Amino acid sequence: MHVPITTATLALLTLAIFVLRIFWLRVPEAARFFLIRAAVALVILHVLSSATQWGTASDRVNVLIKWGGIVSYELLLMFFSRMSPRWLTSVCALILLVPVFASSIIMPLTHIFDSNTYGVASIDNDLAYQKVPWGEDASANTGVDLLIYHRPRFAPFLRHLQMSIPFNNRQCNAGATFVIPGPDPKTVLARCPQWPSQGPGTVDRLLHLR
Repeated sequence: MHVPITTATLALLTLAIFVLRIFWLRVPEAARFFLIRAAVALVILHVLSSATQWGTASDRVNVLIKWGGIVSYELLLMFFSRMSPRWLTSVCALILLVPVFASSIIMPLTHIFDSNTYGVASIDNDLAYQKVPWGEDASANTGVDLLIYHRPRFAPFLRHLQMSIPFNNRQCNAGATFVIPGPDPKTVLARCPQWPSQGPGTVDRLLHLR
């Protein structure tokens, strides 16, 4: 899942921000003005995207928004640590920086190094789904996360995550999972074919949309 390289990259960016803190007063005033306001805007964009589950139709753009939000958060902490009294604000900034390296933050950022592309298949005019594999070791637990999206007709470049459902390869052939419309407009049916060794049949889940 590219965790080591993601952690190393984030650590290098953190170090770069620390160096920027040392030479902050040497940065032109116009550049400082732009950096702070751009950081605020990116943090707000990241928070809104995460809270509402809205994103763009591009996985790359979505993960770049996540990176921009995290790095901007660190930049704002750096700016905060320069306020008086510095001994107190620096300690507070360091404490607030530690959670950035938690797995819940690192894992979503790893997708920037994933060269695979995961296509989005249509369910109907407004709904689509995407299969994102998880688990790298064939001998370990593997499967896919099935992501159900709503795509507004007035803004096809956006999508709204409705739900995320995991399918395990121990249950069925998770890579062959597909989604069809449910019995009513507020539902969809996720269907995972069983392995040949399991006999004929499918593992079905009726999903109720928000």
